[in-house]
Amino acid sequence: MRTATINLLLADDDIDDCMFFRDALDELPLTTNLTTVSDGVELMRYLTSQGDLPDVIFLDLNMPRKNGYECLAEIKQNVNLAAVPVIIYSTSFDTEVVDLLFEKGARHYIRKPGDFSKIKEVIHRALLMIRNSEKVKTAKDKFVIQPV
Repeated sequence: MRTATINLLLADDDIDDCMFFRDALDELPLTTNLTTVSDGVELMRYLTSQGDLPDVIFLDLNMPRKNGYECLAEIKQNVNLAAVPVIIYSTSFDTEVVDLLFEKGARHYIRKPGDFSKIKEVIHRALLMIRNSEKVKTAKDKFVIQPV
């Protein structure tokens, strides 16, 4: 992901969360292009029909029709999609679930902050970590990204 523009795909059914995410990106010192989908079926359809894959996927866990767990499993089992970094971006936080998502191949886990400045902070840190790590599996102690 060493291009000037970072192409992101956000899969989230919450319109407000998508708006906050977009607004946060607009205020970051990075050039980004954001595409959003509102459920897992739409996400998988998008990923399997596009020639150009996103540089990173931000994936909500609780979506209608197909949830984030199912999408992560499909992405990591598909040879054409498996290398795309997936960052779980969810309101829930259960350590057992976080551990499972790490094992299933998610690159990072972000619990959606309630404060806009913290949303900007965690998204920015995640994008910098992805850009600087390329295809390296995240160390367990760096998997969860939290505001400082």
